[in-house]
Amino acid sequence: MAIVFEALGKHHDRSRFSCGQADLDGWFRRRAGQDDRRDVARVFVATDSELGIVGFYSLSAFKLELGELPDEIARKLPRYESGYPAALVGRLARDVRMRGKGFGEVLMVDAIRRILGAAETLAVLAIIVDAKDERAAAFYKGLGFEPFPRRPDRLFLLASSAVRGLEKM
Repeated sequence: MAIVFEALGKHHDRSRFSCGQADLDGWFRRRAGQDDRRDVARVFVATDSELGIVGFYSLSAFKLELGELPDEIARKLPRYESGYPAALVGRLARDVRMRGKGFGEVLMVDAIRRILGAAETLAVLAIIVDAKDERAAAFYKGLGFEPFPRRPDRLFLLASSAVRGLEKM
């Protein structure tokens, strides 16, 4: 199995993809291309020559407010009214055919690498994810993400921590 990551294009057949969550499958089939064309999100797919699309994720710019951050991080930052730059992994899903193979981690590592590549040119304080449920939250926590104090379904990973994590790989 040779997985290739690339930007979503018109040539990708999204009809066979199923992660088992109707809202994610529906967004991917009907709205992912529109969001990408409208510059709302960049969508990336993982493809296999035999299976087709086996996973996807979306990336967007995001703004953090000082009050959202844990106190130990917030007190080290300058006080900017405009907020702090972050990157949002808005949606991430792997096909049911990839279940139990650790492929969610593979998707997240590719997303983080893309974000950190962009961070060489554009500042990114943190990488943000929204967990759909407790299982998703546990998945992200296992990758080093921490919940925001006032919103536990939204988690973050400081970009500096992501860099250190990737260096260990």
